[in-house]
Amino acid sequence: MPARSVVTARQERLGAELRKLRERAGLTGREAAQAAGIAETKVSATEAGRVGVSAERVRHLASQYACDDAALVDALVGMATEKGRGWWEECRGWVPSGYLNLAELECHAVCLTNFECVYIPGLLQTEAHIRAIFASTVPKLSEEELEMRVRFRLRRQGLSVPYLAVIHEAALRIRAADRKVARNQLLHILDQSELSHVAVRVVPFDVDDFAGIGDPLVYAGGPVPQLDTVLVDTPHGPAFVDAEAQLRRYRAIMRKLEVAALGVVESRELIHRLVQSM
Repeated sequence: MPARSVVTARQERLGAELRKLRERAGLTGREAAQAAGIAETKVSATEAGRVGVSAERVRHLASQYACDDAALVDALVGMATEKGRGWWEECRGWVPSGYLNLAELECHAVCLTNFECVYIPGLLQTEAHIRAIFASTVPKLSEEELEMRVRFRLRRQGLSVPYLAVIHEAALRIRAADRKVARNQLLHILDQSELSHVAVRVVPFDVDDFAGIGDPLVYAGGPVPQLDTVLVDTPHGPAFVDAEAQLRRYRAIMRKLEVAALGVVESRELIHRLVQSM
């Protein structure tokens, strides 16, 4: 297969998982290449995501690496055989690559959990709210760039996978624009929370033992737990986390968030009260 001009986060993840299998088997790149009957450069390029890999090659490598986890191998085969370009590729060059990788991650997730302490989750934002956020970007976006980013975020909202949004009360009270935009945003969250695949839970101001949880994150469930991914916002853009130890840490954080957050019904009641106070 020819080398890719652009390597996405998902393609890098497939390569990284194959590398993990090789390293657990105690094989060097050269030993793996000899066992598979391919060039060592092919192994390194595959593990870097620079070239594609066939289903047969994935299964052959997994066999050489003594991987007996059939569910994991099937999931890796699924990643290797995905066809076509995602809709987000239409926005490459206009939208930062981190956002494109986020859309790709969301598209392939089997479930999503999003925690936000300061911002309304992007999948729940109204167009007016989105526009206000991007209008305040520093440096200022051109009109064309702003419109592309607004359309991009709205397009991301077409997901139908199980989605849990855990939102701190602070995010619900912060106004991206004026009172009208803020009120309509809260009403939109209430409307979205009635969808069968969406659950919204609020962490109230008066909850105890909540120190240390402030960074926004997205936990994307994979077809098997080993392929879960966490996206963490950083000052330099989104960062993807998939190391086993880090996944355990973020699963613990998710459990803590679920304990701290109000139930679905209580959360709706709190949002209703905020709407009525405007």
